Amino acid sequence: MSHLAFGSLVALGLGVGAVGTLVGAGGGFLLAPILLLVYPHDSPQTLTSISLAAVWVNSTSGSIAYARLRRIDVRSGLVFGAATLPGAVGGALAVGYVPRRAFDALMAAALGAVAVWIALPHARRRPPAQGTERVLVDSSGREWRYRVPVGRGALYSVGVGFASSFLGIGGGVFHVPILVAGLGFPTHIATATSHFVLAQMSAAGVATHFVQGSYRVGNGLRRSVALGVGVAVGAQVGAHWSSRVPAQVIERLLAVGLLLVAVRLALAAAGI
Repeated sequence: MSHLAFGSLVALGLGVGAVGTLVGAGGGFLLAPILLLVYPHDSPQTLTSISLAAVWVNSTSGSIAYARLRRIDVRSGLVFGAATLPGAVGGALAVGYVPRRAFDALMAAALGAVAVWIALPHARRRPPAQGTERVLVDSSGREWRYRVPVGRGALYSVGVGFASSFLGIGGGVFHVPILVAGLGFPTHIATATSHFVLAQMSAAGVATHFVQGSYRVGNGLRRSVALGVGVAVGAQVGAHWSSRVPAQVIERLLAVGLLLVAVRLALAAAGI
């Protein structure tokens, strides 16, 4: 299976966009490894640029949907988004120097580590309340009250920006667990705010790849457009589902999905 038709890419984007928005991870954690498996001869730079373009469309569409639900912590999201930008540019530049098999192994290790961390009992416990108080009232009238250590969150975001752009997975898969278990965000606010941060961060990565000419290689532009059409629609579906799915289910779905993809990539890196 070396190529996917335009319609198949749209369908893939639809599914990835719905699941990615539901868990607040932008879909890149699924799309990037799928592209690695479907296009085994393409370079990491080409595939991460395509994945990041889809993540940008997905996160932007998802942010619009979550904004209507009034679940985005805009003040925190702007600070965290700005902090990710230097790392996002650096990650997009660095990926061009990594061999394909080594990249597959790094991706498997990163996704597996995050999956295990989310599955641990401590990952669902909120840290002690500290930092700046936030009070949000969403479109259903539910009040969300919590505190945010903004400075620490910005520091975490620098590393998230690099890792997400380097791997082409958008960063939500790292950012949602950090927002929940590291900074004390309610899960539903974390998934919405993560999308808002992703929209800013992935835009920087896409711009860097565009300047480098990554989208002129391997039908990059065509693949990006097809996936973008699918994820734009899927993001609206995922945001709609998010209001009906309990927080614990979202976290478990994220962990299971990551672990399955990590195992498959580890086997590919080992030549199996």
